[in-house]
Amino acid sequence: MTPRHSPVRRSLFAAAALTGCAAALPRPAAAAPAAGPAPAAAPGPAAGAGVPGRGPAWTPVPLPAQAPAREGWVDVGGGARLWYWDTGGDGPPVVFLHSGSQSGAGWGYQQPAFAAAGFRAIGYSRRGCFRSEGGSPQDPGVACEDLERLLDHLGVRQPAHLVALALGAFYALDFALAAPRKLRSLTIASSYLGIDDSEREYAEANERLRPKEFNALPVEVRELHPSYRAGDPAGTRAWVALSRQARVGPRIDPLRPVPMTWARVESIRHPVLLMTGDGDLYTPPALLRMQSAHLPQAETVVVPEAAHAPNWEQPECFNRTVLAFLRRHSG
Repeated sequence: MTPRHSPVRRSLFAAAALTGCAAALPRPAAAAPAAGPAPAAAPGPAAGAGVPGRGPAWTPVPLPAQAPAREGWVDVGGGARLWYWDTGGDGPPVVFLHSGSQSGAGWGYQQPAFAAAGFRAIGYSRRGCFRSEGGSPQDPGVACEDLERLLDHLGVRQPAHLVALALGAFYALDFALAAPRKLRSLTIASSYLGIDDSEREYAEANERLRPKEFNALPVEVRELHPSYRAGDPAGTRAWVALSRQARVGPRIDPLRPVPMTWARVESIRHPVLLMTGDGDLYTPPALLRMQSAHLPQAETVVVPEAAHAPNWEQPECFNRTVLAFLRRHSG
């Protein structure tokens, strides 16, 4: 089917969120390499932010106007088609991989900021998510192979930066191993990475974090910071609306090529930025330190008053931090 070209509609992304600042996460002594990269420099705090008891309870950030972008679909086999948006241009490509509770429509704070910074911003929905067609659940495909087909369809010839949130990072890691020459850098935000259960220490830590009762909580309670929910009810409602529209049809669980062990993670040599929110119930800072022990080249950053959706809860902080990282690795 011929892709339809049109501006990405504001209605796909409508909401509000908060400014903030990031803090470099100290490494545990045992994880520090003898000679490794310095942690990411933390952007300066926003006015009125970061001072307990002072300033407004929350300062929503209006969603910016979206950059011109084309939309289309790519056939990935098995009756499945992925919806995408692409701002185009000759800049370094940045591909956004969404969380399990969201879709390609959830990057409204990033799309215009990264395009304005000179990058070619690309987002898409995985099989069974907003505006994509899942095909058969019995033939779920391999997510990293779907991503490679998308890049080929869009004519992306240079290595891409991947910016992956939560579940999206599972498949970004798979892509880093399967197609290393097509990857320039890897940003992983608020993800427990899908490490195989054979890595027992890490698996047990995750079990302690999320007992069986955890999944019965509303998605916004699981994933959004209490400060955000208390201070920005409109932004919370908009995020929940995007989450409700994210899943279409039966659930599709893409296959992964190999179990993700620490040995495989350690084989990744690309520049890596690891981020999480200080209130992330899935990936608290302690879990980020466990991850960074296996990625000694990684820069590690914690976003204050953010949880499992720092790109939405603290978009200005998220954008400044990731753009600074990408600029250092776009030579």
